[in-house]
This record gives sequence, structure tokens and C-alpha cells, in this order.
Amino acid sequence: MKTKISVSEKKKEVLENLRNFGARLYGQMEEGAFPWIKMPSRSIQNIFYSPEVRQYILGDKAVRRSSRNIRHIRPFTQLVWAAYFAYELAKNRKTSTLRDVYYSAQAFDVAFKDQPESNSIITDLETVVGFAREDFNVFPEERSAIFGDLTIEYTVRGYEGRQYNLMSHPDGVMIGPAITSAEFVKTSTDMVIAIEKGGLFTRFIEEEVHKKFNALLVLLGGQAPRASRHFIYRLNKELELPVHIFTDGDPWGMHIAMVIISGSANAAHLRDLTTPDARWSGVWATDIVDYRLPSDELTPVDIKRLYELQKDPRYKGDLWQKEIKKFLKIRKKAEQEAFSRYGLTYIVDKYLPEKLKEVA
Repeated sequence: MKTKISVSEKKKEVLENLRNFGARLYGQMEEGAFPWIKMPSRSIQNIFYSPEVRQYILGDKAVRRSSRNIRHIRPFTQLVWAAYFAYELAKNRKTSTLRDVYYSAQAFDVAFKDQPESNSIITDLETVVGFAREDFNVFPEERSAIFGDLTIEYTVRGYEGRQYNLMSHPDGVMIGPAITSAEFVKTSTDMVIAIEKGGLFTRFIEEEVHKKFNALLVLLGGQAPRASRHFIYRLNKELELPVHIFTDGDPWGMHIAMVIISGSANAAHLRDLTTPDARWSGVWATDIVDYRLPSDELTPVDIKRLYELQKDPRYKGDLWQKEIKKFLKIRKKAEQEAFSRYGLTYIVDKYLPEKLKEVA
């Protein structure tokens, strides 16, 4: 259960990289040069799927922003300010949200036309510094949670050294900055079960899935936030826990699972967000047929999405191709809750043990 690099060590690296970034700019000005920044290009032409890494990665193309170029001054200034803001957050061990970043810039007369522009600059900073925004304490709004026998030790200011077991609250514990940055102390669990929806997450807690399958339960809340994807990665790598992902039986549920497994093009510049050995364990198209689940017709948008996934290099595996073809054949989709037609506990008593055995 020992980590390759502790949370506290990573924080030191983040601060060092941010300081080095500022020092490079200062050094350029001391030499009488207009300060400039070189960073990897995030253009579509520079994003490639790597079968070796099993996720999208950036190519070798780079872009340069120089304060000498009048067209670059605005994004250059925004990026330098974002680095300063991130450094202050990390140094003072404070957290912020992406929305906070957008508004905080106004106090420094740094103009962003909207939050998407602000978010994009934060992503640029990730490529320059080499760490995810969560590592310098910028988080999205929380909506995912975890429940199960895992004892963590807080590293956030004011709670250093305090330990907490994630079974302590019957509704689960939100995966926020304090949980994300915590050290893992001990666990008795054998696996992670990640669940798309809150209703099933609650059902699993009520039916004691964590005990019956000796599992940590993670609520994804739809498309999992990056902090949650990183947390799942840590559970898999540091604790060596296999990960099973349960979603609705439709192309969107498939993609929720795939983003956890192989990431997204938007995060091609980052590692530690993907869990390539995680398993999409349902709801499959074949489950809709085999379990005679209540279902709805696929919409034209659903069908279009399936054809897109069929061509996506992340979906080249046999299971993915088989299930995509099955969806296209039956033209049906089903929600996780559809198993309730057989009773509230059927999904736990019947489906879950059969599925975990099938994908083992």
C-alpha cells in the first residue's frame, strides 16, 4: 500500500515547478528579452491515441507565446497570472474552484471574457507545469462520493494527521479536495465498484454490497469528475484494487466507463487520470437481452453516437465492439434501475455476483 510518491512530496514538486516557471520568465527579462513561454500544442492535430499507454497523448508539436507579439499578450498575461494564483493556493494550502478562478482574476484586473476562456488557461498551465489542476488545488464542484472500509489520513491544513474511515457516514463521503489529497492508511477491501448513479449507489450501501463483496463503492455522478478519476487511479495503483464500473446500458454509459479506463482527448496532456485495467462490468447490451430488462428505443442521437464509438480507437477491444454491435442490432437501451422489475434486491442478489464472476 506504499505510494511511489506521497501527496506531500507531490505538493513540493508542484510548488517547485511553479517557482521554476516564474524564475524562467524573470531570467528572460533580466537578460533583456521579452518573456516567452513554450508549451505542448493541444490542437486536434497533436492528439494521438497510444495503444502502449492506452490513452490519448500529446504529440511533439509545441506552441510559443511571447510578450513581444501583441496577439499573445492577453493569453500570456492570463497564463502568468494563473501560475501566480496557483502558486499562492498551493503555498498557502488553500483550495479554489474553476468558478473561483474566473472571478478571482477580476481582482487583479486580468480579464477573461467567460469561464471557458479561464478554464482553457488553467489547462494551458497544466501543460506548462506538468501537473493536473487538482495538484495545485483547483477543483470542479463536487458531485461524486465514496463509501467503504478505507482509512485515510488528511493532509489539508488544520486536519494534518487526523484519520477517518470512509464508512463513517451512511450516505458516503464526498470526494472533495480533502479526500483527494489524503494519504491511504489501511483497507480490508478487495475491489472498487464504481456506480454511475446516486440511486444505485445508495441501494448498494443499504444492501451492504461493501460487505458482501468486500468492496469500496464509488459514486461517479454521471461523467466522473477528474478528481474522482484520479482517486480511482490511486485506489487501483496504490492499493492494487481491481476496479469494476457499472453504468446505464447505453452509449453514454459506455463512454462514462471508457473515460475512466482510457481518458479523454481533453486530458491528453495528463497521466494518473486513467485506470486502463478497470473493467466496464455492465449494463451491457447483451444484459438487456439476457435479463429481459425493461428498455427504451435508441434515439437517432444514440445511434449516431454508437457509430462514432465504433470508430474510436479506444473501443477496438472485442467486448466493446461486440456490445456496440449488439446495441445497434436490438436498438434498445436500459437504465441500471431496470433490474428492479425483479425486486429491489435482485441486482445485488443475482446480477452483481454473476457479472463479477463473468468478468473476473
